[in-house]
Amino acid sequence: MTTHESFAPGVLPHSPVEDRRPPGQPIPVLIVDDDPAASKLLSLFFEGTAFSYTIANSGAEALKLMEHQRFDAIISDLRMPGMSGLELLAETHLRFPYTAFLVTTGVDDLQVATDAMTSGADDYLVKPLSEEVVLSSLNRALRKRHREELLEDYRLNLEKLVSERTAEVQRALQHVQAGYEQTLRALGTAIDLRDHATAGHSWRVSRYSLEIAAAMNIPGDFRCNLARASYLHDIGKLGIPDSILLKPAPLTPLERDFMREHVTMGFDLLKHIPFLAEAAEIVLCHHEHYDGNGYPRGIRGSEIPVGARIFSVADAFDAITSDRPYRSASTCVEAREIISKRSGSQFDPQVVAAFLTIPTDRWQLIAQDRSSLADAGSQLLTQPCSLHITGAPTPTLL
Repeated sequence: MTTHESFAPGVLPHSPVEDRRPPGQPIPVLIVDDDPAASKLLSLFFEGTAFSYTIANSGAEALKLMEHQRFDAIISDLRMPGMSGLELLAETHLRFPYTAFLVTTGVDDLQVATDAMTSGADDYLVKPLSEEVVLSSLNRALRKRHREELLEDYRLNLEKLVSERTAEVQRALQHVQAGYEQTLRALGTAIDLRDHATAGHSWRVSRYSLEIAAAMNIPGDFRCNLARASYLHDIGKLGIPDSILLKPAPLTPLERDFMREHVTMGFDLLKHIPFLAEAAEIVLCHHEHYDGNGYPRGIRGSEIPVGARIFSVADAFDAITSDRPYRSASTCVEAREIISKRSGSQFDPQVVAAFLTIPTDRWQLIAQDRSSLADAGSQLLTQPCSLHITGAPTPTLL
């Protein structure tokens, strides 16, 4: 092994590799050849240049040197006893992917040289070697490898930046979702304060709707819009006068017509809130009937959003099983019978069928356990979602 350093600024064309080194520090090159005369000739080319050189007499010796010293470039003979130049090339690229690698070969080894280029060598030099060709090829190879290293550094930095930005976005989303929950809870509280007779109704109906949706294997993204719409379905009642909303007696035809406006009012309140815009459509249609005799548009069957069809059953079930100023609550069994009889007229038969598969004691548990209800519904109420799901399973009813 022979090591030599020589540095003469300005002798070689400017190389980006030199920019990474302190002024005056040479660029290390490893010469690998079992022929001392060939190694001596190459070393002479580096006298008075910006390169330092180290000589190894075999591929094995070269690998040992590379374990303790970094070389920016290697110039290796292809045909050597023991480890060949091609084998050394493979090991070098495996361990030091940004080290430039030139091969030297005789005229009758051009096919082997081509194989070396295919395997990742930066250039091949045909013997007898000339100083100008060697230095020019070495500079090109160093610039190429340096560009590759810069690109890899850029890629790694970009990945780090993306990771950091992703974490920032996730933190921002958490704040946004917290804002969602606060908004939803504030709106729900406003509804309950407005109509004490139905306090807790929004939470129960939201959870009932989710229970039916789960029985129908409705996708999660769809269910979160359903949960929001169910929870806020009566938001339009904030615009109904107390004299109508809280009237203990039956409504007159005119009052009934005004009361029906609450679905349109609710839709208008929610449609301009981005994370509630799609839930607003369910709010608008939650009093439509499967046979077309509902309001406000009198649409029927599959024209009604599936979320509104699910909610309609859940809403009716809660209304029937809850006390009202004008009547006492019915039992869950009675509510199931009433809903079953209205299948095909007021309610979608497929939704009713799913509803009837859910045990009665499950409904009773939901109605009695407010904390369980809040825990189960909170995530769906607050996470970003969309009714129109790309690549997700499509519900049968859509």
